Parts: sequence; structure tokens; C-alpha cells
Amino acid sequence: MRFVARCSLFVAVLLLAVAQKAPEAEQFVGAPQGRPLTGPALDAKAAELSAQLRCPVCQGLAIGDSPSEMAINMRRQVRELAGRGFTDDQILRYFEQSYGQFVLLKPKFQGVNSLVWLLPIAVLLFGGLLVFVKANKLAAPPHAAPPEPTAHDPYRDRVRELVKKS
Repeated sequence: MRFVARCSLFVAVLLLAVAQKAPEAEQFVGAPQGRPLTGPALDAKAAELSAQLRCPVCQGLAIGDSPSEMAINMRRQVRELAGRGFTDDQILRYFEQSYGQFVLLKPKFQGVNSLVWLLPIAVLLFGGLLVFVKANKLAAPPHAAPPEPTAHDPYRDRVRELVKKS
């Protein structure tokens, strides 16, 4: 009897989980602000947006190029949202809120992302400045020759004698 009760409870929970739908896009980005698309216009819009979203599984590919099941589901969702009349911005915002900024292949220029863009440029400029300064120091003539010591040095005199003889 206990086994049957546990199995039926498990089946009920499983059916409830399967029946659960993903949250509606209106909850995240509001009502559709564009016009609903169909046919070739829908195909073109879905392909364009699929090229702008990163596959969370493959990570290096857009969802339009990825063969993963996750990317296929995301492409289907993009197509459905565009067909319902959501704008490009709304669709991209919906996926950004669902998966984070990582899902955008072209991240926004704000926050930490600005450091990712600006830091390499700053390092290159600093390196160029460092090379320029060092090159100028090497090209500059020495300030002045050190003065000859005036004190009598027997070792130096002996070396000079030996050089004159040879």
C-alpha cells in the first residue's frame, strides 16, 4: 500500500512539473509593441535575432548555429515571440533577463563590460608610452664623461706602460 501511494505521489508531481509552462514574456518585458509577423518576414526576423543570442550550452556559438537541444528551444521561442509581435529589443531583453548578459553575443557597454573593452586599450597605450620613453633614453647622448681622477694611481700607470710597449 505504501509503495502504491509513493508511486502515485511521484506521478502526480511529475505530471505537475510537465504541465508547468515557462513564464510569459509579458511578465518581463510588457505587452508586444510591434506587429505580429508571419511567413518569410518571420523567418528572417527569427534568423536575425538567433544570430545575436549565445547558446548557453555551446557558449561559443549563436543559437542560430548551435545544434544543441537548448538552442533549438531558444530558436523556437524567438520565433514564437516575433510571431506574437514582440520587438527585437523586447525579445533580447527577455532573454537577457532570463539568462543574464552572457546570452548576448554583443554585450552592452556598461558596468564591468566597459572594463573588458577599455582595459586592453589602456594596457596597449601604457605599453606604447613605456616603449617610447625607453627608446628616447637609449637614443639620448650621455650627459657628460666622468672626470678623470687626479690622484696618482700606480696600477693605472703600470697598465699604461704595458700598453705603450705593445
